[in-house]
Amino acid sequence: MRRARGRALPGAVAALCRALPPRARPAPDTLRRARFDRPQASSHCWRLLCSLLKQVHGGKWTEPDAIDIQIRFIKSVLWYHGYGRPELYRLPSDGSAGSRELLLAFSWLLHRISLLEQLLARNRVRTGDETSVCTCEDDLTNSQKGRTEIAPEYSLEDKVDVRYLQWLHGRLRFQWRSLHALHQEQSKLLHKIHLFTSGSHMDKILGHFSVTETELIRQPENYKQLLQFLESETMQLEAFLEWKQLEQVYWHWMETVLDDMAEEGSMCKSQDAHTMKSMLPKGDSCCHWAGSLVGKIDRLSRDLMTVHDQLQELVTHRKSAWYEKVKTREEELQKEEFCAAARKTQEAVELKLLDLTYHCAPKKPKMHGSCRLVFRSKHSASKTGFGRSVSKEPISTVSATEVIRELQMRKASLERELKQLQEECRQRMDEIAEGLDGVICISP
Repeated sequence: MRRARGRALPGAVAALCRALPPRARPAPDTLRRARFDRPQASSHCWRLLCSLLKQVHGGKWTEPDAIDIQIRFIKSVLWYHGYGRPELYRLPSDGSAGSRELLLAFSWLLHRISLLEQLLARNRVRTGDETSVCTCEDDLTNSQKGRTEIAPEYSLEDKVDVRYLQWLHGRLRFQWRSLHALHQEQSKLLHKIHLFTSGSHMDKILGHFSVTETELIRQPENYKQLLQFLESETMQLEAFLEWKQLEQVYWHWMETVLDDMAEEGSMCKSQDAHTMKSMLPKGDSCCHWAGSLVGKIDRLSRDLMTVHDQLQELVTHRKSAWYEKVKTREEELQKEEFCAAARKTQEAVELKLLDLTYHCAPKKPKMHGSCRLVFRSKHSASKTGFGRSVSKEPISTVSATEVIRELQMRKASLERELKQLQEECRQRMDEIAEGLDGVICISP
């Protein structure tokens, strides 16, 4: 059985490499060298991960950056996805080592975030006008369960100025508005193309040309380039199917890599333990040193008992003063602020009821994924309807009004949640301000 797996392993690794995008496609020998932690494979593995992760996160292929910039980017993205091996974050920033650690990280991405499927979906040739539709609710608690607490030393431990964060927030809002304006302009141009080419397509369901089809009509010589892209995508899909058949062989190979790393780690630990044991002093030579240490420990214990008694008296005095303050505050609330507290409680109850009504409403199947944009005029909509088709096989369609209505409901829910969180933060700030002497806080 092992010999059969050994013979199938080169085919699995080759299929995996051919299923990757052409610009980021590594040589199969690179992964085999990384299995033995060869230094000459480290730079290739860093470039491979950098190119793949940039494509996953929506970036286009560009010329490779400096090696330290690539390593910083890879470590931050892997930490974001929850990769928890501290050995990777300790790798040097010159890219001279760590090929086997990078092989483990690459394999972890294959399984954790379905790396191949995401790359095939992002890099596929789009002949039609498409848009992404998502009305799923983001569950932050579930999405952050797998996050690791190990952060790269350059990202989370550094202190950041609040003014810099405010500047980043303003810049993000400006870019968001610019992106929204670009999307509006793109929608207007798509509407013009769909309207002017309406009734020209052979497919009666579509009835109009897409941007790619319109470009091919204007410049027919570009069909050769489109054909090359389609052939390349077909080869990637064939390699992906071959990879799915040989995937188990690859994972068995990765198990042997983990076993080898575990054996090397245990050998290193045994060597360190032997070294520490040899460094310990002899028993005869440390008797006097141990006796003096016991005397110091006794003196420290007596000092700690004295400090403990003093702290106990101080805590008792502070508790009595705090209880008096709380009692006075409760009387003031009962006399003066009872109406305000009741009003806040009523608002909180209304928010809870609204959320309960929203969550208990019958759930429709959430829309998620890529959809092709199809122009439907009022005349054609009255004939076929948005949910019907003139062909024999029905095609599921989604109207823009349904998506807008769903997003508006989601927006209302998020606004209610934001209001509730703001109220909780305001109450917490008031509690903190009460404990500060000589400080006056005015709420906005």
